[in-house]
Amino acid sequence: MSELPDRVRRAFRDHNAFEETEPGRYESVVTAFDGVVDVRPGESGDVEYHVTVRVPMLNGVTEDHVAEIVEEGWYETFALRVEDIGGLTAGGHDLDPDVEREGTEAVVRVSFADINERRGVDDAGAVVDYVEGTYVQGIIPGYEYTSPVTSLIDAARQSGGSQSGL
Repeated sequence: MSELPDRVRRAFRDHNAFEETEPGRYESVVTAFDGVVDVRPGESGDVEYHVTVRVPMLNGVTEDHVAEIVEEGWYETFALRVEDIGGLTAGGHDLDPDVEREGTEAVVRVSFADINERRGVDDAGAVVDYVEGTYVQGIIPGYEYTSPVTSLIDAARQSGGSQSGL
């Protein structure tokens, strides 16, 4: 594998959402979920961005038991919403997310390439944020949630000015 160009490492270093965990791997530090970007030199000077975001299934973030039929319905809806990611990026990438259920998590994987490293890093951050926002939209009222969902709900209420509960 070729070494990552300095311009790409600088773009990640200058971006406030990521921290390098090993060469070519950057972790989101501004979201509640595990968001990772693996970066590789691409063809013709572009850069390949491989974004992976892991979110917990409902049973992993509730005090209550969530019936399997509810969990499966939630997952299917989450996956459908994530597939509507088009138009999100500044680079106009044709994103084709892969959403899989892996044990107690839903895992979203999205890959794209960009010649502009700063736009690529911004777009990778937008993908991570989109998955987190999509997750929050899918929170089902009536359950007693645990961390990190409670902090996400509180942040959403504060930014929206709402005092009503889920």
